[in-house]
Amino acid sequence: MLDAKAFAMEPLALRMTIGRATLRCSSISLLVSASSLEGGRDGTETADLREQVRSRFDGIPPARLAQTMALQHRSGQDQPVLATDQSSEVIRRAAHRWRLGATRAEPESLAVEESLAIEEPLEIRLGGRRFTLTMRTPGHDEELVAGFLLAEGFISSRAEIGEIRRMRRRKTHPDNIVDVILQVRAEDLRERLKRNFAISSSCGVCGKTSIESIQRRIAPLRDSSRVSPATLLRLAPRMREAQATFAATGGLHAAAIFDLAKNLRLLREDIGRHNAVDKAIGRCVMDGAIPLADSVMTVSGRASFEIVQKAAVAGIPILAAVSAPSSLAVELAEEAGVTLVGFLRDAGFNVYAHPERITG
Repeated sequence: MLDAKAFAMEPLALRMTIGRATLRCSSISLLVSASSLEGGRDGTETADLREQVRSRFDGIPPARLAQTMALQHRSGQDQPVLATDQSSEVIRRAAHRWRLGATRAEPESLAVEESLAIEEPLEIRLGGRRFTLTMRTPGHDEELVAGFLLAEGFISSRAEIGEIRRMRRRKTHPDNIVDVILQVRAEDLRERLKRNFAISSSCGVCGKTSIESIQRRIAPLRDSSRVSPATLLRLAPRMREAQATFAATGGLHAAAIFDLAKNLRLLREDIGRHNAVDKAIGRCVMDGAIPLADSVMTVSGRASFEIVQKAAVAGIPILAAVSAPSSLAVELAEEAGVTLVGFLRDAGFNVYAHPERITG
């Protein structure tokens, strides 16, 4: 049997298995524990194994491999394949990967299997009547519905949700339909439906009208929450580290909620940025943890008007996005009392509204 050997490779962070051999990567080397690998006593097979792993994963972003992918050996075959992800959020599909070859003269093609984020419709009903339809990544649907209803003003707390039930047309096949029974008086529900229609109709036509409509529903946040710049800079990397499905697919957005000491409370992923936020906030609604004072929410992508709205309704004082905010997002953040951070990256960030909460 071979002793464990370390092979210099490009930075990776994953665990792989080939047959009975376990391979581990650190940031600077690949450690091959070959004590259970039969044969390979000379350096030739070991070098071949190293080259096989290198060529198989060449060109794949390291983050996509981290913590979520394994290299398995097909029974009776020499070709290693990526292990099938059993998550309901991911499916496997064949693809052709083109990469520049070793000479970098002409691209070379390789047949592979890729992990793809699932996207399916979800129909939301209120009291049995169709209310809206959204495209989302399956999983945490009840949280998505609770967060959406809070953001849109149909509920203000967990107590106003009587039941969220999944509709089934067949006993063995659940459909992408959820029906919500609200514990709200009929006249109040009619008023909320009317108000929601007015806000939806104004969105995109007049930003000022949209902001005024939200101002009538929520009071500006007035709190003493403070966070240091150093703490903020740690949040984006911590969010990325927790994005397991994104690491497998490269195709999901994330929303994470931290406390002011940079402890991650929860993270949700979805094909849509707004859905990821609704899922994260919706979990807090279900737990009776709204408002989310003394919290920071980080989001992948840009900060839009709707995401600032969701944060404000949930009582989140600090919202940080890894990309840019929109002009209307900044206006709403100013009016709603939300500290809005953009371009949160490893080396810095911008503060667009209420900078007083960021203290050195």
